[in-house]
Amino acid sequence: MYRNIVLGAIALLGAGVAQAGPYAPAAGQPGSTAIPMSSSAIAGWATKFSAYTPGTNASAPFIDPNEALGPATGVPTEVVSLGDGGSIVLSFATPIANGPGADFAVFENSFGDTFLEVAFVDVSSDGTNFYRFPNFSLTANPVPAFGTLDPTNLDGLAGKYRGGFGTPFDLETLSAVPTLNVNRITHIRIVDVLGDGSVKDSLGRPIYDPTPTQMSGGFDLDAVGAMYLTAAPVPEPSTLWMLVAGAVLLPLGARHARNRARGGNGTAA
Repeated sequence: MYRNIVLGAIALLGAGVAQAGPYAPAAGQPGSTAIPMSSSAIAGWATKFSAYTPGTNASAPFIDPNEALGPATGVPTEVVSLGDGGSIVLSFATPIANGPGADFAVFENSFGDTFLEVAFVDVSSDGTNFYRFPNFSLTANPVPAFGTLDPTNLDGLAGKYRGGFGTPFDLETLSAVPTLNVNRITHIRIVDVLGDGSVKDSLGRPIYDPTPTQMSGGFDLDAVGAMYLTAAPVPEPSTLWMLVAGAVLLPLGARHARNRARGGNGTAA
């Protein structure tokens, strides 16, 4: 979405378009679900990437996947481009847990509320098997390269909000999947939607977003932030034994020292 830099004014012109769809509106409007990148609810950010597979129309300098790690910046050029149909897998130092409401948010780099590019979001609790969030698009017609989308026509797709505001995802939505542990999500996969209508939403309807793309083609990922993280990992058995032994031996040592000071033999309770 490098073209945003050049055509930011065009993007902003669409910010006042009246709501048409049933879903949450743009950031800052009543009922919006947008998560500000500065939100104190964000407990951690993605720390590693794998399987970065850029699609067509992704080009330097927007193909550095390290740009997707750490906190969102809201800077349009500090992103990784997925290209048309491309994807990336991100992971966290501590797995994501399923808490009340949204559990993580995906940040894109759009300049405006309606100049949007969208992506699917998949999650995994083992790094191998991924499950996609239900997604819905009510955009009825193809969108030209510099066209706009109404965010109230989008749900369950990343990229619904302008730069600096994340699209939230609630793991409870996938809690019925028997082979997914929603309390220990280790990997998140972001997959660009090829917006020419050939890709369908969860109800089989075509998904449209600006097409064709160019330069930083497709979805431009800024960051992924998590609101809930699991407890600290369980120590390895050897480490656990050392911790238990230390918890027992240290008090015993203190008792021996106390008894010696009293003239005892160090065996009294």
